[in-house]
Amino acid sequence: MLTNDQERLIAATAPLVADHLDAITQRFYPLMFRRYPDVRPLFNEAHQVDGGQPRALASAVLAYVQLRQDRARAREVLATVVSKHVSLGIRPDQYPIVGECLMAAIGEVLGEAVTPEIAAAWSALYEELAGLLIELEDQRYHQFASREGGWRGTRRFRIVETRQESAVIRSFVLVPEDGGPVADFEPGQYIGVRLEVDGEPVYRHYSLSAPPNGRSYRLSIKREEGGRVSRHFHDRLARGDTLELLPPSGDLTLVDGDEPLMLLSGGVGQTPMLPLARKALEQGRRVVYLHAAQSREHHAFGDEVATLADEYPERLQTVTLYESAVDGERVTHVGRVDRELLALYLPEGEPRCYFVGPQGFMATVNRALDSLGVAAERRHHEHFGPSRPLDIA
Repeated sequence: MLTNDQERLIAATAPLVADHLDAITQRFYPLMFRRYPDVRPLFNEAHQVDGGQPRALASAVLAYVQLRQDRARAREVLATVVSKHVSLGIRPDQYPIVGECLMAAIGEVLGEAVTPEIAAAWSALYEELAGLLIELEDQRYHQFASREGGWRGTRRFRIVETRQESAVIRSFVLVPEDGGPVADFEPGQYIGVRLEVDGEPVYRHYSLSAPPNGRSYRLSIKREEGGRVSRHFHDRLARGDTLELLPPSGDLTLVDGDEPLMLLSGGVGQTPMLPLARKALEQGRRVVYLHAAQSREHHAFGDEVATLADEYPERLQTVTLYESAVDGERVTHVGRVDRELLALYLPEGEPRCYFVGPQGFMATVNRALDSLGVAAERRHHEHFGPSRPLDIA
């Protein structure tokens, strides 16, 4: 627990740290990877290059400084961090590594402004934050391990089926090597993956694209030309190959209720929407399912969504949008998502809207829904990479 003097020091120096937080986090990661190279596989190098991971860390630290007096709100805001950590299997013994390197980065950036007293105050603040995250993550680990078919740590799975869903998306169906049952998850969640690429361990997380069935999980992965791991999945992995999975996680799950839903996806952002749609329809809710793809060859899961529409013709409305189309192709609209398009299909009343896709897609959808009167608490989204702010109107 921080002393009164430390509380005052944090309050006095928080603006200074906030002003230099980008520089601190940019210094922090290279320093940590140099001192502790074993933790590097836990981080996606692409997100280091584009600055996504440093910005996510900076946002989490600032959020905690601002909200730490409101314990319930702090837990709520940190839920996304906890989910990502659970999907990576982060352990309590890894937190001192981060604390040591973060304080070293603060000292390098701020120099003599960091007195021993200020350093001690910020170290105590980090220990408080780490303790809260460890507590919340342990709860998640324990809850999942306690389910039938659950586990803690990693569990080895075997690929039993692959299917090309579009020009760039392929599905992989996985079953446990030990032959045991597979724990259910909440539709909309993702799962952590550990595998070796060119002899080096790497971690990623991918949405679970099929509803829970107690026997298998399905991952549907887009091949990114610059994506080392996605190319490994597409180019090298096949039936019979194995990899390790960590517990499912993520907070893009259905909020209980009977209000209608609008599910909006761009590209591979469709993967969490498929199980979300089925669960909502099984609950008797009305669903508008709007998917945007570059073209017909990039449109995945068309047959699967059509089958769902046949099962629930009264409750499911599907809308397909291609950026470009050729004559004769069956598509609802051609172009890009905008306010006018969403206004055509937004359910009446107070719908809940879920949206996932590229950053620009989500920013556009978020602005449009805001201008159409959909309250912030009824707009739900998730980033496939590090979380970052949407440019909310």
